Amino acid sequence: MPHPIRLLRAAAFSVGLLLTPAWVLSATIEVAGVKLEDRAVVGGSTLQLNGAGVRYKAVFKVYTAGLYLSEKATTPAAVMSAPGPKRMTITMLRDIDSAELGKLFSRGMEDNMDRKAFSRLIPGVLRMSQVFSDHKRLLTGETFVIDWIPGTGTVLTIKGKVEGDPFVEPEFFNALMRIWLGNKPADWQLKDALLGKTS
Repeated sequence: MPHPIRLLRAAAFSVGLLLTPAWVLSATIEVAGVKLEDRAVVGGSTLQLNGAGVRYKAVFKVYTAGLYLSEKATTPAAVMSAPGPKRMTITMLRDIDSAELGKLFSRGMEDNMDRKAFSRLIPGVLRMSQVFSDHKRLLTGETFVIDWIPGTGTVLTIKGKVEGDPFVEPEFFNALMRIWLGNKPADWQLKDALLGKTS
């Protein structure tokens, strides 16, 4: 017969689960074979997965992207103005020349900003491009993460390693987000997916 204290502990645990808000219980979703947690802790804050999808080039899958925010956002403006930390995760679905990826990101930023605003970010853009160039290649299954941490800046983590100092310009993270959420996004379907508009 089970010990009474063990029964009490089990009952308390079960009741605790029932009373715990659904958002507190972590879950995993799968996008194109990549598993994404529905929550992430960034800068001491718990973020929720706002949306996730696949970047296609022609018919080829390039990477899976997931956007994490402190509160739900369904428009680019809401993402840009969302308070607290933010995170974008990218997991490669094919091998790619990382220097080329860095150039595409730079072009994506430039295409979605006015010339004057982009010119202010050029030092950071060049540094980011160099970081990607140094990695030579990103292989299928490898991940990089872009975090916005208030008071710190934009932190770039590639293959689990933080790359250099944070990009301190507050505009830098939003400029990066415009690659996917701007008026000329890398992939319109991915834009909708990151905003939670598609499954």
